[in-house]
Amino acid sequence: MSLGLQSFGADTVSRWLARAMWRLEHAFERARASDKPQDDTRLRIFFVATLFSAGFLTLAIGATRAALFSDAGRADGSAPPVSAARGDLVDRNGELLAADLLHYGLYLDPREIWDAGETRRALRAALPDLTPERLERALQAGRRTFLIGGLTPEVRSKVNELGLPGVSFEPEERRVYPLGYTGAHLIGFVDSGGEGLAGAEAAFNGDIHDAATAERNVPLSIDLRVQAAAEDELYKAVGNFRPKGAVAVVVNVHTGEILALANYPTFDPNKAGEASLDARLNRAAASIYEMGSTFKGFTVAAGLDSGVATPMSTFDARQPFQLGYRTIHDYHATHKILTLVEVFQHSSNIGTARLAEAIGVKRLEHYFKAFGLTEPAKIELVESARPLTPRTWDEDAVASTSFGHGMNVSPLAVARAYSGLLNGGKLLPLTIHKLAPGARPDGPQIVSPHTTETLLQIMRANVTGGSGKSANVSGLNVGGKTGTGDKFDPVAKRYSTTKQVSSFAAVFPTDGPVEAPRYFVLVLMDEPHPDKTGADPTGGIVAAPAAGRIIERIAPFLGVQRRMDTAPFTEVTAAPSDTGEEH
Repeated sequence: MSLGLQSFGADTVSRWLARAMWRLEHAFERARASDKPQDDTRLRIFFVATLFSAGFLTLAIGATRAALFSDAGRADGSAPPVSAARGDLVDRNGELLAADLLHYGLYLDPREIWDAGETRRALRAALPDLTPERLERALQAGRRTFLIGGLTPEVRSKVNELGLPGVSFEPEERRVYPLGYTGAHLIGFVDSGGEGLAGAEAAFNGDIHDAATAERNVPLSIDLRVQAAAEDELYKAVGNFRPKGAVAVVVNVHTGEILALANYPTFDPNKAGEASLDARLNRAAASIYEMGSTFKGFTVAAGLDSGVATPMSTFDARQPFQLGYRTIHDYHATHKILTLVEVFQHSSNIGTARLAEAIGVKRLEHYFKAFGLTEPAKIELVESARPLTPRTWDEDAVASTSFGHGMNVSPLAVARAYSGLLNGGKLLPLTIHKLAPGARPDGPQIVSPHTTETLLQIMRANVTGGSGKSANVSGLNVGGKTGTGDKFDPVAKRYSTTKQVSSFAAVFPTDGPVEAPRYFVLVLMDEPHPDKTGADPTGGIVAAPAAGRIIERIAPFLGVQRRMDTAPFTEVTAAPSDTGEEH
């Protein structure tokens, strides 16, 4: 339709000019024939005025055609589509995380350019990110094309002041992340069309679009103060132990809200396209690991809840233990009969496997499924990964999984399961959306409140006198469990002796009633290296201190007051000689 209108306008003007020229030509002839030179002069003046008028009319038609029948929509495909508006993302306290800001796209029409060389020089100087190849394609395109987008109002003004013919602008919304790297994996990012691709941007894509229409924000669960502390301490530990990857997660166990989620390496969502896949990988959700001894908390909880064991039950760890096809050894053998609390403190594989045998294959499988360990962590994040679980639950599988081998799960799956064990026994979905104040979601009962109380005290005993003592913070009654899992080498078809996953699963405070405010903290490092001391980079060495420092920094933000320390089971415990734990 537009081409037809353009053709109609051009033909009309051409016919009008032809008729006018014919009439003028014959008017000159009549003036000379009648010997009236004054008429001839007037006609010549009229003729010149008519030519100027025709020229201005042609320019006006050309400008109108350029405005109304632009080729921008039919450019070479490099122009970004018009993005649908998105509402702001904010943290739980209303701090801005992501927003749409007005930017501009620059378009170039070579048909209107008078001096290509000057245009080339001026645009290159004003737009350093513009590549010569892209500019040259636009200059040779023969039609109006998109050249570059994402120009701020300041840059647009700078280019516009150059007064270059053939240069025009069109407004476009651009998603910006004012905090850059902070919370990048949880916040996520969008594509050029304004659709969420990762993190909360993808998880709440529809709601974020609706929020723009309703002129409201979308509040996320994270607390920027907690997030900043978790990231800072995680990256300090990364600097010391140089792992290939690392994770820190903080969860409110009573609501399932993620208060902090940090990953290493990380990226800037403002430049997500420039980041590597490794940097964009959300290891907390999308990576799965053999967690090692942090799994012992799950086996102990199953033993307590099933009535198979009490804190004072004893297990013979004097000799290696044969279960299924496996002969089980202790990393730091005590050669003693241990209570259940001591099994946990010394991170005894032998004692844990004996407990698993007493629980039984079917019953332990039931508990692990009830804890959510055999399914992807329930959370809005599309990145949440499916675990690798035993094909057949038999004695060999029970022997391995009881202390964290033979089963690969995501850090978020661990966080969800522990939160359920520590909140009174309710398995809740994790969430990155802020819940209403005072909300207490419900979920299936996986253990009794009494089991929660006992597990809290056993985890506390591990920090006061076990492998987790480097996480202790005076007055905050921290509890926890160390974990060090040797990584399986699929080429050698055996477990590596040099590559491991080191972690610490922490809870605070452990005192007070079951319904008291309580938080879970997980720190994980994938393939850490020894620091300058040369110590084996186990969970107690690399992850527990980082968890303790995170807890110390975030407690004031969460309203957790320091009070008298507790030291449960002191009459039966004896501290291990170091902070190592079983592999």
